[in-house]
Amino acid sequence: MPEDETERERSRPRLALPLPSNVIALQSTDRREKLRIVEALLFAAAEPLDEQALARHFMEGEDIKALLDELQSLYAGRGVNLVRVAGKWAFRTAEDLSFLLEKQAVEQRRLSRAALETLAIIAYHQPVTRAEIEEIRGVSTSKGTIDVLLETDWIKLRGRRRAPGRPVTYGTTEAFLSHFGFDSIGDLPGLNELKGAGLLDSNLPPGFSMPNPDDAADLRDDEEPLDDEPLGDGDEEGGDGPA
Repeated sequence: MPEDETERERSRPRLALPLPSNVIALQSTDRREKLRIVEALLFAAAEPLDEQALARHFMEGEDIKALLDELQSLYAGRGVNLVRVAGKWAFRTAEDLSFLLEKQAVEQRRLSRAALETLAIIAYHQPVTRAEIEEIRGVSTSKGTIDVLLETDWIKLRGRRRAPGRPVTYGTTEAFLSHFGFDSIGDLPGLNELKGAGLLDSNLPPGFSMPNPDDAADLRDDEEPLDDEPLGDGDEEGGDGPA
């Protein structure tokens, strides 16, 4: 090839060749540093963090959700996974490896059947009063059962019903979502899931339907704020006994 043609060939711009399928393009240094920051913040946090808390460590406009999704993907399949619970993010031991930590786990007190039924009713029907819980269960509910659920921080006092006696209304908490691994109250099992798990009779009465759980913090139209008056529906003794 003539010398002048060789020079023209060398100076001609070259097109970038696509990477082979088995080669992953390296992230930019800036991107990797951002992922490291999110990773460090979540590891150091004593409790799950929401996207707003993470965003305070970045420039305005940073796509925190994209960083979290990428970090979650990087940790998928590892011994520790990045999960979202109650609208916040945290590192948790992979579910299939949880048996390895059983010896280190703190033994937890088992809830009674009455407490579990009461908790389920509050979760699905909130805001709900003690009298409404008893109507759904078909039996009275003791103060001890309610107290145990309050002590676990799985339920809370929401407000008072605009009704005679102004009974207290109950709802679930963020700790409830975190303990059971739900991102939102809408993740509670539906009718078909409960049937499949054997928790509901397959021969349900015609027209039976599940409520749509809603744990919105705002009081409903039939609720009013709590005040310093004695509790209206949780002070009586008796019922189904301690939880």
